Amino acid sequence: MAAPRYPALFQVNTRVRLSELSGELGRPATLDDVPDGELDRLAADGFDLVWFLGVWQTGEAARQVSRSNTGWLEEYRRVLPDFTERDVCGSCFAIREYRVHDDFGGDGALARLRERLRVRGVRLILDFVPNHVAPDHPWVAEHPEWFVEGSEHLLEAQPQNYRRVLTGSGSRVLAYGRDPYFDGWPDTFQLNYGSPSLQAAILCELRRIARQCDGVRCDMAMLVLPEVFERTWGISAPAFWPRATAAVRSEVPGFLFLAEVYWDLEWTLQQQGFDYTYDKRLYDRLEHRSAPLVREHFFASLDFQDHLARFLENHDEPRAAATFPEEIHRAAAVLTFFSPGLRFFHQGEREGRRVRIPVHLGRGPAEIRDAGLAVFYDSLLHCLKDPAFRDGRWQLLECRAAWDGNPTSDDFVAFSWTGPGDRRRLVVVNYSEHPGQCYLTIPWGDLAGRSWLLLDRLGSAAYERNGDDLAAKGLYLDVPAFAYHVFAVEPSDPGTAGSGATPRGRFPVS
Repeated sequence: MAAPRYPALFQVNTRVRLSELSGELGRPATLDDVPDGELDRLAADGFDLVWFLGVWQTGEAARQVSRSNTGWLEEYRRVLPDFTERDVCGSCFAIREYRVHDDFGGDGALARLRERLRVRGVRLILDFVPNHVAPDHPWVAEHPEWFVEGSEHLLEAQPQNYRRVLTGSGSRVLAYGRDPYFDGWPDTFQLNYGSPSLQAAILCELRRIARQCDGVRCDMAMLVLPEVFERTWGISAPAFWPRATAAVRSEVPGFLFLAEVYWDLEWTLQQQGFDYTYDKRLYDRLEHRSAPLVREHFFASLDFQDHLARFLENHDEPRAAATFPEEIHRAAAVLTFFSPGLRFFHQGEREGRRVRIPVHLGRGPAEIRDAGLAVFYDSLLHCLKDPAFRDGRWQLLECRAAWDGNPTSDDFVAFSWTGPGDRRRLVVVNYSEHPGQCYLTIPWGDLAGRSWLLLDRLGSAAYERNGDDLAAKGLYLDVPAFAYHVFAVEPSDPGTAGSGATPRGRFPVS
């Protein structure tokens, strides 16, 4: 079956999920213990991709750093009231080796999980961390020349960014992995992309990973762009991503690349071979609660938007339920997931979990499921399975003032979707803290001469409207604060077109 134009991805925190399963089973759980019923539900909910975060082998060196960092320890204790040192497993981004963690069942368990997903029509996504490795990665001892090296002066001046380490060729000062705006990550060492042999070795690792999964989410992918790398380290480096993405796809056609990327470099990475890039800007504008800024974000070309990964939370961001009050959360979710691009959901999001779990921990706190949010997300996911939203044509719509002197039309964000079989959908959100009114311009040119039903797929509302009025003036909307509609737009029964009668077998007309 062909992949949809706009797929959905579900992120699983592997360590945390296996910790939960271990508690249920009364023994250590591996990837083989992920229940078939859980995979069935993911497929039934319309997920095309599942990202198992953190499956690779980590080591004791990074774990010791995670156990001793004062700031991180404070965060662990905030997250886990019953925190103990045993809960610290080290960051899943401080990778010692790209093989599946022994505790998770090794490469064999991953292969079996991938096959179980495949028969359900779901593709497996794994991590690739191009910028840095764990302190006890074999390359530190065997190939110290593949790392960014510091000096005695830098070690003394910036101890937060450099560390002395014993390698196979003696003592060296190596840089911690970092981005140019923050101190280094002390549980990693920085790879040197100015070294052609390092780039060849990294590409070899990526090729091997590509035989074990269907795509990779690339951590901080923009850090190895030549301009960023040189700005951070003063080292000239040839471009890596165009060569890497092309090489992998030549061996594994259709392999998917998802980039974690910031700093307005999304388009750059899309041009270098990435299928999807994080859309942090939409998230920030939704958090800012500015409808005009959100609407402005959707002015971009579909050539760009189709390749954005839209999310309300992930392992790096605060939980959506803790960031957005519930009515705003729902409105923001409608805008996020009914826009074009990859729909990116996080484990615990649909249950309304509120605690972000640090990647250094192997378990999370017990939380009470938010039944109301769970029902909302169930409805939203069911709605997103509609072919109009998976393979249809999206359009941003104009919202005009309902009457002179009423500025609330500026608070609306609205889309249309036109899908296979002449499916017509409207998505309308009043993204403001007060009621609003507007006339919504409808994009379809054949409205006149009949009546139309508007059936809300995320609610019970149903309206019948005269097509002549819709064509001439648009759809009048009067919507409460942070309220939304996802309308299926269908013609009334031919015998009642324009009559105002209630068609049989439909919801009551409001």
